Order: sequence, then structure tokens, then C-alpha cells
Amino acid sequence: MSKIKIVTDSTADIPKDLCEKWNISVLPLTIIHEENEYRDGIDISKQDFYEILETAKKLPASSQVAVNMYTEFFHQCRDEGYNDLIQVTLNSKGSGTYQAAELAKTMFFESHPEMSKDFHIHIIDSKTYSMAYGIPVIEGAEMIKRGATVQEVINHITEWLNHTRPVFIPLKLNCVKKSGRISPAAAFVGDAIGLKPLITFEDGEAKIIGKARGEQKAISTLVELCKRERKPGTNYAIVYGNNTRALNHLKEACAQIMDKPPIAEYQVGCVIAINTGPDMIGILYRT
Repeated sequence: MSKIKIVTDSTADIPKDLCEKWNISVLPLTIIHEENEYRDGIDISKQDFYEILETAKKLPASSQVAVNMYTEFFHQCRDEGYNDLIQVTLNSKGSGTYQAAELAKTMFFESHPEMSKDFHIHIIDSKTYSMAYGIPVIEGAEMIKRGATVQEVINHITEWLNHTRPVFIPLKLNCVKKSGRISPAAAFVGDAIGLKPLITFEDGEAKIIGKARGEQKAISTLVELCKRERKPGTNYAIVYGNNTRALNHLKEACAQIMDKPPIAEYQVGCVIAINTGPDMIGILYRT
């Protein structure tokens, strides 16, 4: 029977307790601010990073998972007796993480061709962000625990990613404006009249799919969109930053109209917060 390992990167934003529960490994991206570098999820707390974002004149940057980090992890998995490694990566259009994984795989088997007989590395480009690919990773890990084959797990993750929908609402537009997700003029107008954009990703590209005036209206619009589009009975997650008031409103709205509670309620990680800002909320689900 094949021994299967599942791994992703820190931008999947999977809460640590779920990673521990389902034996999911996470490789960190690097966050760069001024002269400092931090391993995402390891060297800096989310709250400390949110404070940096609130005051930074120039947005911090992120750097892909390094090739050597991948190759070291591949060796570790092989030494631990795994036959199949499923690696689900951050959107290849927004980061070089997927390309780094592919390069590391090529280098690994060029150095160890004999290992290709009984050790297989399967790399999946999520084409999305945060728990939009974190949820199928969790479900894939659950399937592994139940004895699913590697192809069954890959098929499930791939099918989910083909129908995934993350929707983020930045409640303040300063980080969105700096990141280029919304033009400076549109951001200024939005702030002036209280418009909140609903932002998703389609085929790896950011897209504004709606706007609502005011926080309460934005939350109700978001939850109604999820109710209308989400495949009934499937898992979803809610995400927030440093605005617990908005989080409570979002939770109340979900409790009223959704058919089940979220699989996770989590704070947005560093990489996503760079683009949305810490004052944000969102829902991630499959259609």
C-alpha cells in the first residue's frame, strides 16, 4: 500500500491545529520588509505583521518557497518512507512557488534517478489563494487517513480547484491601492463614499465581481453570493484580519442562512494581507 504525504505552502493559510490533526506539512514563503526577512507563519505573528502593514509607506513583499527548501523536503519524505508526495502550491500567476517546486522535482530526480521507481512527486498549481486551496488540501489529507489512493486524492483536489471561489472584501482600501488590485482613483472614490469591492480570482487573475456601500451591506452581499453559488453541503471557510466586529457580523450572517458551519474560521496570513490589508473579511467555498 502506498504511503502518501500531502504538503502545501504557507499562503494556503491552513490553521496550525488542522495541519497537526491531518499531518499536513507547510513550507513557508518569505516576507521581506525593509531590511528584514521573515518566514511566513514562523518568524512573525499575524498581529505584528498587521501593524507593519498599517504604517508601512511601501508594502512588504513576498518571496517564493526556495528550490533548496523543496529538495530538502523531498529527501526528508523519501527517508521517512513515503511513496507519493502531493504538493499543492500557490497560484503560479502570482508567485514563482509552483515553478520552484517543478524545478526542485527535476533536480531531485536528476540527482537520484533510482528513486523514481518507488517515489513519486505530484505537483498541483492551485491557481488561487488562501483556504481556497487550503480546504481541498485538508480534505485530501482526510482521504489519505481513510485509505484513499493517491489518484483519488489528486482527482478530488483538482476537481475542487476547478470550482473554487475565494471572495475577499477589503474594508479599507489603502493596501489594495498600493498593491495595484484597484486603481488609486477607484480606491479614493471607494473610500470617499464607502464602497467595498468584492474581489475574487478567476484563472489566477484578480477580478472585482461586485461592490456594496457600507460594511453591513457588503457582508450581506458576500453571504448571499456564497449561498447562491456554493455547492450545497460542501465545506467553506471564513477569513478575517484584525476587525473582530466585522467577523462577528459575518459569522451571524452565515449562521442564519448557511446549511452548515465553516470548516475553519481563521485570520488571513501575511501574503494575502499584503494585498487586501488586515482590515478585511472573506468567504472561500466551491461552486
